[in-house]
Amino acid sequence: MFSQRRAGTSAFLGFLTMCEVVFHAVVRSVRSKHNNALIALGLNMLQAIMFVSIFYLMFTILGVKGNAVRGDFLLYVMSGVFLFLTHTKAVGAVSGAEGPSSPMMQHAPMNTIVAILSAALGSLYLQSLSLFLILFGYHVAFTPVEIVDPISAYAMVLLAWLTGSCVGLVLLVLKPWAPSLVGILSTIYQRANMIASGKMFLANTLPSFMLALFDWNPLFHCIDQARGYIFKNYNPHFSSWEYALWIALILILIGLMGEFYTRKNVSISWSAKR
Repeated sequence: MFSQRRAGTSAFLGFLTMCEVVFHAVVRSVRSKHNNALIALGLNMLQAIMFVSIFYLMFTILGVKGNAVRGDFLLYVMSGVFLFLTHTKAVGAVSGAEGPSSPMMQHAPMNTIVAILSAALGSLYLQSLSLFLILFGYHVAFTPVEIVDPISAYAMVLLAWLTGSCVGLVLLVLKPWAPSLVGILSTIYQRANMIASGKMFLANTLPSFMLALFDWNPLFHCIDQARGYIFKNYNPHFSSWEYALWIALILILIGLMGEFYTRKNVSISWSAKR
């Protein structure tokens, strides 16, 4: 008697409604970084510029600039830093998304899939906008940026974001069961990628015993493949973007199965004693 009946809607209208909810959730996710969206973008750009500057100075001081690929050395550094930040930011954003016991889930249009998508897309929006603005500024102020295959290079950025989002999804699923352990694992993974991502090396120049330390990481393959699309004089032989894509698909499958099971069994009382 007190329930509200909804008229039947088509699958397409339902899809549009979900897209609208995701859009508003993405805006909320981006604005959560700072009250002013421009300042949030500026802080993200500042972090990327600081990373690039630190690695550029480190390479210069160590005198290993000559070991890098022939071409614009600063673009070589950017290619590693941008994909690293895109991947790790996606891991942090998705693993920190609101779970099934969040108060936001009490609002009818909201669900965990919307929360995951908004966190992932909000991270991609900030990183992509920062990437294009920094490259545009470098192109205008310093030297023209020449990328051999820009579409494929950006596809590697998307693949790095996808793999990071999938890793974050698995961590998000495990969080209600072991929140402290997941926090530690997330921190370890993001810090380990400072080295394990291989952003400071070229796969073609690594000996086989060192290559085995990096080729398990999908981000390593994304960065190396991106450099193959950016620079004319580099052809990656020991990396594969297909490997990163398969890892992403496997993690999506595991994450969605775990999310369905967790959503059916999680209780808000689990966190009451913490």
